[in-house]
Formats: sequence, C-alpha cells, structure tokens
Amino acid sequence: MTTIPSDLKNIAYGKNVSIITPCNLYGCTLGDNVFIGPFVEIQKDVTIGENTRIQSHSFICSLVTIGKDCFIAHGVMFINDLFEKGHPSLSEAEWKSTHIGNNVSIGSNATILPVKICDNVVIGAGSVVTKDITQAGIYAGNPAKKLRPLKKPRRFKRL
Repeated sequence: MTTIPSDLKNIAYGKNVSIITPCNLYGCTLGDNVFIGPFVEIQKDVTIGENTRIQSHSFICSLVTIGKDCFIAHGVMFINDLFEKGHPSLSEAEWKSTHIGNNVSIGSNATILPVKICDNVVIGAGSVVTKDITQAGIYAGNPAKKLRPLKKPRRFKRL
C-alpha cells in the first residue's frame, strides 16, 4: 500500500496567514490575513484573496479564484469537472474555472459548480450554484435562485 501524507506544499502566502492542520494545500496562493480551518483541501492553481476565511472540511479544487473579504463556511465543495462525457474528465484541459468576487459569503454544505459570482453575494447553506450570479443579493436553493437584495454588505475583520 502506498500512502501520501497530507501536507502544505508550494504555497505562496501573504502576511498573518493562519492554517489549522491537518489539511492538504498545494500549489495555491493565499493573500494577507487568510484563515484556513482544519480538514480543508486547496488544490493547485487556486488563489484566495486577503481577509478571506475558509472553514473546516471545505474542498477547493483547481482553477478557483476567491476574492477579498469572503467567508467560506464548513463543508463547501467547489467543482471543476462537470462529467459532461458521463465520467470524470481524463484531461485537466477540460476542467472549468470558478471566480468568486469580493465580499461573498457561502453557507455550509453549499456546492459551487464552475461559475462566476459577483461581489456582495450571500449563498445559503446547502445551496447548489449552477449558473453565474451577476447581481448582488441573497441566493439559496437547488439550483440557487435570488431571494432578495443584500441590505448592507458586511466586511469581515481578522479575529
């Protein structure tokens, strides 16, 4: 049996970054004041903006960009392969990217397919985001739909 240890490899990071182990991060870039909770996996070619918090048990696959001042709750899953041929892609060239804007909060157990989400958005817990979100607001459901406008965007401060 071959085992591959969880680890932190080839990470570029800014000032005041907190990473709670165990977790598996490789080939990613973390901005200033980023917090990464335990049991998180962040793959290569991921960029996370400053003042963003990633809570435990979340999975951020390759080709994801997350903006500044974001909050990713527990157990959020990002997807880059849509299984369009009925099975996992055999080529990374077929994977698709995801872009999360600034000041976006994503609730626990949400699933984010390859989409673009604009600034100042809240995604409800358990939601599945299948299409681009181009207007600020609160979204929830499967598939996620806009429920209402966002009254006043909140900025997260480092704890």
